[in-house]
Amino acid sequence: MIYTLTLNPSIDYVVNVNNLTLGKINRTLEDIKFPGGKGINVSRILSNQHVSNVALGFIGGFTGEFVEKSLKDLNIHTDFIKVSGDTRINVKVKSNTETEINGAGPKITDSELQSLFNKLSELKTNDILVLAGNIQNTLPSTLYSKIQNLVSKNGVKVVVDTSGNALLEAVKNKPFLIKPNNHEIEEIFNVKINNTDELVTYGKKLNEMGAENVIISLAGDGAFLICSQGVFFGNAPKGEVKNSVGAGDSLVGGFLAEYSKSSDLLKAFKNGIASGSASAFSLDLCEEEFVKKLLPIINIVPYKN
Repeated sequence: MIYTLTLNPSIDYVVNVNNLTLGKINRTLEDIKFPGGKGINVSRILSNQHVSNVALGFIGGFTGEFVEKSLKDLNIHTDFIKVSGDTRINVKVKSNTETEINGAGPKITDSELQSLFNKLSELKTNDILVLAGNIQNTLPSTLYSKIQNLVSKNGVKVVVDTSGNALLEAVKNKPFLIKPNNHEIEEIFNVKINNTDELVTYGKKLNEMGAENVIISLAGDGAFLICSQGVFFGNAPKGEVKNSVGAGDSLVGGFLAEYSKSSDLLKAFKNGIASGSASAFSLDLCEEEFVKKLLPIINIVPYKN
């Protein structure tokens, strides 16, 4: 079973406004609400590609009820821990420019955190756990590492999609997969990367430090996979970008959807790129049929630097 963990889920409230004017009343042209959070996005992609999974995390209040119901309506299993505060709302205003206002989310108590550890300790060999998103300030920055240590005792494969020190600590605990972009790699190593050869060199260092598989996303320019079989490059299809939010999560979800079926890293990598691109070209997260249309356009080739 694949489990996704979203520590700080949200309702993503997206509103379209003509010529947003600060200090005045603005009328929306349209609005829509989604269950949000990186792990939740991965769950949605897996579900869209008919892969059973369970969404974990902390939810609370009427906003948390919306998130849970929305996922169940999408045939996603949930096993959230209920907390006393309200699940946050992130407001995304699309106008002549795009503005985001992200909520902080509820404070998590020690007992609620222990409840999470209790759930995670029940995961077993052949399960996959996705740790996605940043760790909120009210929780220990080493939380992902602690979770990795807990579940690795039972042979669980761990995917970590985060940034900064949390990612660096996670690498030391030998994750199955990480997915940094070039900016996150620059932050980790405190360097300025000037070309793809340098990018791959630092990606290899992450592999040597403990990450079993490293995917480096280049957005519209494709992606690299560094694994035991070598270094591979996959091109990204060309198209009109309608929504970049969730494209990286879609890459992870698409990778895991195929890997859970075939255990083939290169096929999984190709499906990941197709899924990320399909989401970028869609108003919401991608549907399976669109992913299938993009697969023939993507070529996975060995990369030598």
